[in-house]
Amino acid sequence: MRLPHDPPPEAPPPPDSADGHFRLLYGELHELARRHLSRQGGGYSLSTTTLLHEAYLNVAGRGDLQFPDRARFLGYASRAMRGLIVDYARRRSAAKRGGEFHLLPLEEGAVAEPATDADELAELSEALDQLATIDPGLAELVDLHFFCGLDFVEIAALRGVCDRTVQRDWQKARLLLHRALRPLPGDPPAA
Repeated sequence: MRLPHDPPPEAPPPPDSADGHFRLLYGELHELARRHLSRQGGGYSLSTTTLLHEAYLNVAGRGDLQFPDRARFLGYASRAMRGLIVDYARRRSAAKRGGEFHLLPLEEGAVAEPATDADELAELSEALDQLATIDPGLAELVDLHFFCGLDFVEIAALRGVCDRTVQRDWQKARLLLHRALRPLPGDPPAA
């Protein structure tokens, strides 16, 4: 029984909305967030639940996004989590900056500092963004396979193609990412 001062019952979100997908796939998204953090070596104080909820706020804050299927939503959520981890790593690296400086005499010359985890993570993120401008389908495949943990058969079923097509696309995506991360001599610099 409703009393006159009770708020009206809330209608469930549409199933193809971000809210609908988050409610239906919360367990899967939690596992996805755990995988994202474990790939980074666990050196972060960021918790799985915090990453998931930050990704929700990020996606929900973008307005009325509609996702036609589970794969597209998982790919989008994965990119949001990856972006949050990259931002977190950059902030953490910036806070530490200065603590690793060593003074060298001039005759030893300037030695390049090895890349930090945050730098490598940022490079990978930029390479994936670059791949998304070249071929969004390949970038989505990387998100689904590498970050979401779906195998080629699952991705093929989601896309309605055979798994051999997905394997060929995976090889192409790996080649393009490798080239973006380690350009050949004579390649034009990345924009």
